[in-house]
Amino acid sequence: MIHMRNFNEFEVRNITFLTQKNIEYTLVQITETGFKKSILDATEPMRQYFKDCGMHDYSAQLQGQGHKVSQPTAILDEASIFTTSTSLYRPETKKGDPRIWTFNLKKYCSPNDILLMMFHNKCLYVVNLSRVNIEHVYNSSILTPLKELITNVNSAAMSIANELTNNLKDIAKEWHQADVLADTGVGRAIERILGIEMNSSKLPDYKGIELKSFRDKRPGVRSTLFCQVPDWKNSHLKSAKDIVAKYGYLRLNKDGEQALTYHNTLNCVTPNSQNLGLTLYPIDKRLAIEEKKGVVDKQKMKYLKVADVALWQLPTLHNRLLEKHHETFWIEVESKVEGGEELFRPTLVEHTKNPVVSQFDTLLDTGYITVDLLLSRSGGHGDTIAFKIKKQAMPMLFPESEQISLSNIVLNKLRA
Repeated sequence: MIHMRNFNEFEVRNITFLTQKNIEYTLVQITETGFKKSILDATEPMRQYFKDCGMHDYSAQLQGQGHKVSQPTAILDEASIFTTSTSLYRPETKKGDPRIWTFNLKKYCSPNDILLMMFHNKCLYVVNLSRVNIEHVYNSSILTPLKELITNVNSAAMSIANELTNNLKDIAKEWHQADVLADTGVGRAIERILGIEMNSSKLPDYKGIELKSFRDKRPGVRSTLFCQVPDWKNSHLKSAKDIVAKYGYLRLNKDGEQALTYHNTLNCVTPNSQNLGLTLYPIDKRLAIEEKKGVVDKQKMKYLKVADVALWQLPTLHNRLLEKHHETFWIEVESKVEGGEELFRPTLVEHTKNPVVSQFDTLLDTGYITVDLLLSRSGGHGDTIAFKIKKQAMPMLFPESEQISLSNIVLNKLRA
């Protein structure tokens, strides 16, 4: 779970600026207890960030002081740099919940401050987002350690995008066989050719850039934004298995046997064939799956809620969107089937950055973003719950976009 207060206006400006500069990082809030005891919980997003950037893997770390890891660290303010170290460990007590603390940190923060942590060139950098005006530092004529860091990281990010573009142009020179004759076959093949191993990470695929491939050019075709299970703890039904048990139907499985399953799409506009739909509650900051029937208001197409099913917290969905699509290559391919095998080659890339979070809610409410429930296996294993967006809605969610032809011609910058 992510335990963090809402950002204030100053912090939002800092985060927006960092996003525009393609800076990858993780955040932590200094709690009263953590400040007093000089110890902080290493949250799940933080642990995943450290693992994916190659800094530290808490899941492989044994419990106890003897297995504590010390990471070289630099604390940056608007003008100076202070070198120190960060302790990463799992205590012997309880379940060994991951802990983190940066020495001498109290000189640079107060309880309730939000800190940025970024790993670059084998050093962990810490910046107080609640105090340091990062955009002001960057635009200043004075070269400070913080300005130099942002410049270097931004340059590296731009070189990665160019590197990926060139690799895709090489792939586009010939036809390739999809890994499987299924929706995921092309995407898996592109990742394999690029040397990306299959993994369960929720973070972007290629050195911080998310990859999404699709075959169909029609505007109504949907692309997957991300997968996210509901907040089962606060939901009426407590698992995907419960949804299948109550709303599922029989269909033939791959073994030719009748099995209870649930495969359907949900949206906020109309209920589906099993009378399930989505309802957005902006004030409560949640998105709910509900059983509905009968039109209460024909003009506004409102339906009567029959039963609660499950829910998501909107901040969780917003974080997933920002985490997954800070920068994305949407890869269009042409494909053909020969001898029972699918062959493909990439033709076009739409390079997007910085989704507008507020638009995510609007696109949900208007049916441009939908949720696919693909629930079938016993025990809920292997189920997919995917948030998808219609192609024509992409410009509304991603205002910064560039189309790149993989035949070595840059088409045009669509939106800036």
